[in-house]
Amino acid sequence: MTQDAGHVTVEVPGTGTLPAYFAPAAFLDADGRAPGVVVVHEIFGLTDDIRAIADQFASRGYHSIAPDLLAYGSKTRCLVSLARSLQKEQGRPFAELAAARSWLSARDDSNGRTGIAGFCLGGAFAILMASRGFDASAVQYGRLPKNLDAALRGSCPMVASYGAIDGTLRGAATQLEAALSAADVEHDVQEYEGAGHSFMNHSSAPAWMKPLTGSMHAGYVDTAASDAWSRIDRMFSSALRD
Repeated sequence: MTQDAGHVTVEVPGTGTLPAYFAPAAFLDADGRAPGVVVVHEIFGLTDDIRAIADQFASRGYHSIAPDLLAYGSKTRCLVSLARSLQKEQGRPFAELAAARSWLSARDDSNGRTGIAGFCLGGAFAILMASRGFDASAVQYGRLPKNLDAALRGSCPMVASYGAIDGTLRGAATQLEAALSAADVEHDVQEYEGAGHSFMNHSSAPAWMKPLTGSMHAGYVDTAASDAWSRIDRMFSSALRD
């Protein structure tokens, strides 16, 4: 199956359709197949930055799809709905992410294994989806669920990255690592000195949000981002390839 990068539509059982950005793997494994990655966007939605991240996964040999979880209404309404779903740990976005995974797995050039990689808002979903059918999870500065131990029960291998000067997620890396160890889940958790929130993203907060983000110390940090990408690739290569 050959396909250029671009926008696609995913069928979500019981809900309807979901727009997404797809980037095919730049190369296939020896058997002509490749693993997949579902990329979950941050609070700003399916931006050029998130599409570039999907392209980055594709360049590393993964079929990548980034669904637009803010596509079915106004951005404010969708964000409120996403927040409620995260709190309840169920609802529409979980079905949409599962549908995106199924869409990748159904390709005839898929090896049947799929990872999930989430950023900020998406990182929280990457934690919760790690025990719901994915084969590897990459969490980038994702907020921890209230019942972390229960969320990690049956989790796939997880690689997680946080910024040490992100005041909104102080202690999250330590707490997540301890919980993963207690759950006996294969993991790699790193907190980067000198990095804050969104250190792997080039998206910037709109002007009206900036007064609310001071303690995050948000911004791209090339050294931390480069190392995090290397760690993600190691974990995903181990978990998603033969």
